[in-house]
Amino acid sequence: MSAHFDYTIFSVDDVESTLDFFTASFDFPRRLLTPEGDYGELETGQTTLAFASNALMSTNLEQAGGFARLSAAQAPVGATITLTTEDVEATVERALTNGATRYGTTDDKPWGQTVAYLRDGNGILLEIATPIRPATTGPR
Repeated sequence: MSAHFDYTIFSVDDVESTLDFFTASFDFPRRLLTPEGDYGELETGQTTLAFASNALMSTNLEQAGGFARLSAAQAPVGATITLTTEDVEATVERALTNGATRYGTTDDKPWGQTVAYLRDGNGILLEIATPIRPATTGPR
C-alpha cells in the first residue's frame, strides 16, 4: 500500500491573516477556514497548503511533547514553501507589498534557476523561483 502526499500544514498565530497573505501575494484561493478560525486551507494544486493555529497544534501534540513554534524573530526552520514563477522579482515585490520580508538576495543559480527567499509574518521561509528546466546538454 503506497502513501499519497496530500497536505503540508504550518502552525501559525493567526490562520485567517496567513490565508489572506497567501491569497493576496500568490493568488491562492481560500478553500476552507473553520468557524473557530483555527484551521484553514488554500487551493494550491495537487497538494494542499494548510495552516493550523498554534493553540490547535498545542492541543493535538500535547501528549506527544509539544512542538517548536515558528518565529519571525528567530532564524527560519530548515524548510521552505517553494513557489515557482516566470517572474521572480514581480512575485517578490507583490509579497513584500503584502507584508513579507526579504531573506537574502535574489540569485541566479548555475543550473539556470533564479531564486529569492522571503519570510512571511509567521517566519515561514518562502522560496520564490523560476521552474527548473531539464538540461539540454551535459550533466545537471
